Amino acid sequence: MRISLTIGHVLVLVALIVAGLGPIVWLALAAISPTQDLIRGPFSFFSSGVVQWENLGIAWERGRIGHYLTNTAILAAGSVVTTLLVSTTAAFVITVLRPRWGKLLSGAILATLFIPGIVSLVPLYLTVRELPILGFSLIDTWWAVWLPAGATAFNVLIISRFLEAIPADLYEAARIDGAGPLRILWSIVLPLARPILGVVGLLTVVASWKDYLWPLLVLPTPDNQPVSVALPRLAEQTELSVQMAALFLSLIIPVALFLIFQRQFLRGASMAGGVKG
Repeated sequence: MRISLTIGHVLVLVALIVAGLGPIVWLALAAISPTQDLIRGPFSFFSSGVVQWENLGIAWERGRIGHYLTNTAILAAGSVVTTLLVSTTAAFVITVLRPRWGKLLSGAILATLFIPGIVSLVPLYLTVRELPILGFSLIDTWWAVWLPAGATAFNVLIISRFLEAIPADLYEAARIDGAGPLRILWSIVLPLARPILGVVGLLTVVASWKDYLWPLLVLPTPDNQPVSVALPRLAEQTELSVQMAALFLSLIIPVALFLIFQRQFLRGASMAGGVKG
C-alpha cells in the first residue's frame, strides 16, 4: 500500500510538472523552429532538420520586442509607485488614524470589490479622456495607466489587514512622544509594512504586465503600447515562427520574476485567500 501511494504521488507530481512546464518548453522549441515545421503539426519541431535561432533576433529587432518590453517595464514601475502610494496612505488613514468616517470609507472600498471591472470601464475611460475640473486629456500618455492602477481596493484591504496586526501601543507611544501622522507613517508603519508592500508591489507588476484591454483603449499610438498590446498586431505582420519567438521573449521576464520572488508570490496568494475568505 505504501509503494502504490508513493507511485501515485510521483505520477501526480510528474503530471503537474508537465502541465506547468510543458507550454513553456513547447513555446521555446517553437520559437526556434521554421514556420513550415510548425504548420505540419503542433509537435513537428525541427522535422526539416533546421534550427532557426535567427527568429529571436528578427522578433527583437524587426518586431521591436525590446522597445515594447521597455514600455511594459515603465508602465509596471509607474503602476507600482502609484499603487503603493495610494494604497498605503488609504490603509494608514483607515487603520491607524481611524477617523469618524473611517468605517464608512472602509465599507465603500470593500463594496467596489463586488463591481466587475468591465462595468467601470466606460466611466473610467470618459474620466481619463477629459479630467473633471482640469479639463485636459490623459489619453495616449502613461498617466492614463498609472493613475487608475492606484485605485485598487484589494490592495488597500490587504495592507489594512496587515497594519491591524501591528500593536496599537506603538502608535500611542509615538503620539505621546509628539510624533504626528506623517512621522508615524514614515518611522513606524513603512518599516514594519515592508513585507506586505513587497507583496503588493509584485502583484501589481504581474497585473500590469498582463493587462491588455485598458492599455489598448488609452494608448492608441503603437510607440507607447506595452508588449501585451503589441503582440497581436505583430501576429498580423510576421510569419508564425517569428510570432512564437516574440511570445517566448515576452514570457522570459515574468517567469524569471516568479522564480526569483516565488515566496513573495505564494505569501501574496495566501493573503489574497484570507481577504477573500
